[in-house]
Amino acid sequence: MLPTDPTKKISFTRCIKEGDLVIVYERHDCMKAVKVCQNSAFQNRFGAFKHSDWIGKPFGSMVFSNKGGFVYLLAPTPELWTLVLSHRTQILYIADISFVIMYLELVPGCLVLESGTGSGSLTTSLARAVAPTGHVYTFDFHEQRAASAREDFERTGVSSFVTVGVRDIQGQGFPDEFSGLADSIFLDLPQPWLAIPSAKKMLKQDGILCSFSPCIEQVQRSCESLRLNFTGKESCI
Repeated sequence: MLPTDPTKKISFTRCIKEGDLVIVYERHDCMKAVKVCQNSAFQNRFGAFKHSDWIGKPFGSMVFSNKGGFVYLLAPTPELWTLVLSHRTQILYIADISFVIMYLELVPGCLVLESGTGSGSLTTSLARAVAPTGHVYTFDFHEQRAASAREDFERTGVSSFVTVGVRDIQGQGFPDEFSGLADSIFLDLPQPWLAIPSAKKMLKQDGILCSFSPCIEQVQRSCESLRLNFTGKESCI
């Protein structure tokens, strides 16, 4: 397992600097993620906004264009990132994410296993929930999707708390190195019942497993596997 750095925290109380990712807020249904570059400009119907004018301002600032229009520069929090990220797969939104994190009973210091990573919408919120001393190990069978997720976690500032692995959890299960160490496990897979026996081995005695499936047939098959693999003392959602 990779060690985490407890001195690193997810904080946006500082001022914006070159290279930062900001969420440019025009209105509630129009936001964009923009990387700040000294010599660049952001353009919309309100005019041109020089990035050089953004540097040194705190997150949340209102900035003006050459035509007098304005936008807000917001921090890339998990809630906002979910609304602007690139959809490589179907994603979970804030309501479902809140439900999952609450029922997984995540607190700082937890070790979480996730499969699959997908677009990383949930992963970003998981990372914030377990920071600064916990860690999320997330797996996706698709190598390019995993690589894109790593880049996104770097951009949003949660990479210290997330490790992305390329692995077919349905076919191979979770790595043995996590056996008995996971506080919580989240499954978002086409056939989650195939991963449940491995998840059982990874969980601590009081660990919690959550599986998210949109189809009732998936839920039924997963419930059958849960009944076979769990005694009733563990928590499953």
